[in-house]
Amino acid sequence: MAVVTIGNEKKEVAANSTFEDLAVEYQKDYDCPIAMVFADGHMKELSKKIEKDCTVKFLTLKDNAGHKAYVRTATLMLMKAIADTPGLSDAHAKVEFTIGNGYYIDIRDGVSVDKALADAIEKRMRELSEQNLEIIKRAYPTKEAVELFHKQGMDDKVKLFKYRKSSSINVYELDGYYDYFYGYMLPKTGYVKHFEVLPYEDGLILNLPDKMKPEELTEFKPRTKLFSTLKQADEWGDKMGVDAVGDLNDKICKGEINDLILVQEAFQERRIGEIAKEIAERPGIKFIMIAGPSSSGKTTFSHRLSIQLRTYGLKPHPIALDDYFVDREKTPRDENGDYNFECLEALDVELFNRNMVDLLAGKEVHLPTFNFMTGKSEYKGNIKKLGPDDVLVLEGIHGLNDKMSYALPNESKYKIYISALTTLNIDDHNRIPTTDGRLLRRMVRDARTRGASAKRTIQMWPSVRKGEEENIFPFQEQADAFFNSASIYELAALKQYAEPLLYEIGEDEPEYHEAKRLLKFLDYFLGLGTDQLPNNSIVREFAGGSCFPV
Repeated sequence: MAVVTIGNEKKEVAANSTFEDLAVEYQKDYDCPIAMVFADGHMKELSKKIEKDCTVKFLTLKDNAGHKAYVRTATLMLMKAIADTPGLSDAHAKVEFTIGNGYYIDIRDGVSVDKALADAIEKRMRELSEQNLEIIKRAYPTKEAVELFHKQGMDDKVKLFKYRKSSSINVYELDGYYDYFYGYMLPKTGYVKHFEVLPYEDGLILNLPDKMKPEELTEFKPRTKLFSTLKQADEWGDKMGVDAVGDLNDKICKGEINDLILVQEAFQERRIGEIAKEIAERPGIKFIMIAGPSSSGKTTFSHRLSIQLRTYGLKPHPIALDDYFVDREKTPRDENGDYNFECLEALDVELFNRNMVDLLAGKEVHLPTFNFMTGKSEYKGNIKKLGPDDVLVLEGIHGLNDKMSYALPNESKYKIYISALTTLNIDDHNRIPTTDGRLLRRMVRDARTRGASAKRTIQMWPSVRKGEEENIFPFQEQADAFFNSASIYELAALKQYAEPLLYEIGEDEPEYHEAKRLLKFLDYFLGLGTDQLPNNSIVREFAGGSCFPV
């Protein structure tokens, strides 16, 4: 017998019982399915056996770890369903990126995707769910795992594990189908009940529930501009021969990374030039509104865009919307009593519109500067008057929200959405979340410029993400232009800065599990020095050495 402590209760369980057996007994106390457990502070899958006395905390599908396990399990089931669908047994399916709660799947090898095919795959997934099949996890010696994946035609995994340092690899089996996933899995297929498979563009959408409503499937809403930007970046990676982390590691090993860096930077500069040209060709544009989530590289982008605008004879003037923060004592607070700097009410919207309307009318305006140390607005002689060739480059999280610039004519505004839209995959079935790339960017920059620890950055991240979900993402499709600031090589470059910061977080700290996850993630990459990066690179905003004041 083993004694398990759950809250204030102690319970004896039989030897070789699983955490799933325990979860079944306590499910009645939770409003959604239990997905994972913390046992003595270590995250465990429900299929794991209880081998000794321990203290247990249950995680549900509403928790980050539980939601991610649901997504991985659904993806495994999708890949198994594709393999079982007539005509697709040898098809090359790749999880490309997310659009809302939908995961875009590209099926290559000349397969024509239509509703009938999507329905057939979904039908097979439902059969797997109803059969409630066990998902078996085994540790294979690395060499054996590589041979197994080679036999299944998963060359992306073969290339990935070429650089694997550990002697073994955890492989998941579902009814004779083998796959590898970065992270934890649910114990059985019956846990995945809510999903749909839809045809979308040239591929499929696997639509899954939102984390906050894990047992409710919301309607998939296409985002045409976002999809186009992501698809363009993905196609560029294919042309460069860098489809996944294994390809990037190959480039580093073969000494071909410098060429990749130069072409990547040229690709971004070309896109910035295209946006500048479009602005210059639109008569009446006076306000260039730039918005994007945290650590998107907005500051470097605005400087590089300003340089390109000047080649068209325009005179750009940068203005940070943060300078319109209300005085600290007037800042709204969130449900926890903390200052909510992310909401629109944290800005003096009336003053901003009054200033901008006066500038549009040709008046001279004294603009505010916000002092973040005192929490007060100040006037330091920043006086502007717009001439015929002057344009304002406005940067801030509410730039795309028309409530921020309600008094300005639409024809005077050009809106740009910028984000680090990572399209590099770990392998074909394990995508790299855009949020992970931005979190690592912010972690490195905060440590370098603010002396902040990785622990503090991880602590703040949920609040930052909540603000993005409420104030930025809903306005994406209103942008006139999208810009993807992610560089295909950047995680290899940030690795050397991020790892020491993450190792500082101790096992007894709540942030340890996230730190451990990120360290495991970075372990897939070979390191890359930053001495080869141009000094105007967006990556320099985070790693340091930028020629711009960032």
